[in-house]
Amino acid sequence: MILIADSGSTKTLWVSRVGGELKEYVTAGLNPRMTSEEAFNEVVGAVRERLVEGCSERLDSIFFYGAGCGTAEVRQRMRGRLSALFKGAEVEVEGDMLGACRAVCGNERGVVGILGTGSNSCLYDGRNIVKQRVSTGYVLGDEGSGNHIGRRLLKDYLEERMPQDVSTLLHDFCPLTTEECIDRIYRQSYANRFFASFVPFASRHRGHPYVAGVLERCFGEFFDQIDYLQLNQDKPLHLVGGVASEFEPLLTALARRRGITIKTVVQNPKEGLIHYHRM
Repeated sequence: MILIADSGSTKTLWVSRVGGELKEYVTAGLNPRMTSEEAFNEVVGAVRERLVEGCSERLDSIFFYGAGCGTAEVRQRMRGRLSALFKGAEVEVEGDMLGACRAVCGNERGVVGILGTGSNSCLYDGRNIVKQRVSTGYVLGDEGSGNHIGRRLLKDYLEERMPQDVSTLLHDFCPLTTEECIDRIYRQSYANRFFASFVPFASRHRGHPYVAGVLERCFGEFFDQIDYLQLNQDKPLHLVGGVASEFEPLLTALARRRGITIKTVVQNPKEGLIHYHRM
């Protein structure tokens, strides 16, 4: 039996494979920069109960791909936590970026970007990530992500720089006072998830000129951020994530204007990772 986890900042998709049978379970995200050890143990305990205990086969291997797992120190810490909860299983922990690469490129070279709650990008040689900027996280970075889009919308809304008709719609979507919004952002955990929760609003009203402008600026900054990868017609881009999937036509059009070809867009890397680990 193997267990594969794709963990973003908002949610984690767990897939177990016993023979040819697949089972799935969705939990909260387990970004080690934000998730306490107590919360981590609670989530993984539920996974163990749901997918592992009572199974006819022994759990042999766990492949955990996670946001916030980009450094060796964090990967080692996460490996220790998982090994303690799944005794006897071999545990591999990698960053979500490598998981995305394996899912959409397999063993082939490619340029890969993640657009979900957060964002990232890299050049992959078929085995390893060979070129990648340091991720500056949800405060300084995450260009084009759900966090970025929501942050832009909410800033304009709170500063009353949003068209009145959109402001009214946004208040109906999220009827929080200014103080309540500030509390969610600065005093509560997971501000990035709060910002990303405005993506459905942006999707629903993408036809409004103001919202369309916000989306184009956010995605434009994502493409600016990945200029270092020198994308061209011979070097297509693969995108992974809920935001990439939701706004695929717009992203494709914006990329085309820059001479970039988007080859693949998938909402999550589940199918690709299952195929990769079967191989």
